[in-house]
Parts: sequence; structure tokens; C-alpha cells
Amino acid sequence: MILSDSSQALVLHFGEMGSRWGFNRTVGQILALLTIHPEPLNADQLAQALHISRGNVSMGLKELQAWRLIERQHQPGDRKEYFTPAGSIWDMARVVFEERRKRELDPTLTLLRQQLLETPQTHNETQTQEKMQEIYDLLEQLNTFANALHDMNPERLKTLMSMGSGVSKVLNFGAKKKVS
Repeated sequence: MILSDSSQALVLHFGEMGSRWGFNRTVGQILALLTIHPEPLNADQLAQALHISRGNVSMGLKELQAWRLIERQHQPGDRKEYFTPAGSIWDMARVVFEERRKRELDPTLTLLRQQLLETPQTHNETQTQEKMQEIYDLLEQLNTFANALHDMNPERLKTLMSMGSGVSKVLNFGAKKKVS
């Protein structure tokens, strides 16, 4: 399989972005190729298109399945396993955010809760706990917001996102009105 220049550029970029999303370069490339390819692909096809070893593809596919970003399919008369994205782009984005929350936000909130239960013994510990409480409050608000976003359907999410700067203008208008 030969990729067009634009497809290759996207696949390579997803590889570079993969580390920022929580997985390695190869996994990002596999996900990109599966996302843009119109038909399910098997491991041999992925290895050939990405010029990587079959073993590397196999490990990447397992990781993407663990992230719940791809699905395995079988084709009649073919013993090979084929893979496709697990849902729409919006579904996959939702899964990535959910997984990142589980892997990053939840453990941090748990640690902060445990630390905030301790009674400070010194002035420095009291100040530290005050900062921890601020961090906890911020992360808890982010978690609440993430939960609300997770429960929205893609159309409502698109509407919310398209409001973007409009929400900021409304909030600024409200703040100016209070000052007056």
C-alpha cells in the first residue's frame, strides 16, 4: 500500500503527536492510518504501509485495543484479523480524554485527597496544604466539567465548542455589568 503525500504527512504527524496524547509514535501512526483508510486493515498491511516490523504493529494494535480506540474484525474466508477505528472521530476523542483522565487526573485527585486528610504540624505544612487545596479544587472542577462533556452527544459538543469566544464575551459583559 502506498500512501499519498498528504496521508503520509498526517500519519507522520500523528506519530509525533502520539507522545503528547499518552502513547508512542508507532501507535499514533497506526491510529492515524486506520482512521483515514476507508477499509479495515490487517497487521501485514499496516507494517508494509508504515515500514515497521510486524511485531511493532502487533504491540501497537494491542495498545490501541487497550485504549479502546480500535476494533477487531474478521473477513469471510480470511483468517487474518482486520482493524478499524472504534467509532467516529468524536467517539475516539471522548475515549482519549476519558483514558487520560483515568491515568492522570484521577490518581492526582486521590493523592491530594489523602494529603489533605493529614493534619499540618507546621506553618509551612499549613501553607502547603492550602496550595494543595487550591490544586484539588481546580482539578475537581475540571473533572466535573469533563464528566459533563463526556455525557454530551457530539452535536451538543460541537455547538458548545462553536460558542467558544462567545461565552467569553458573555462572561466579560456580565463582569463589566457587576462593576458598574
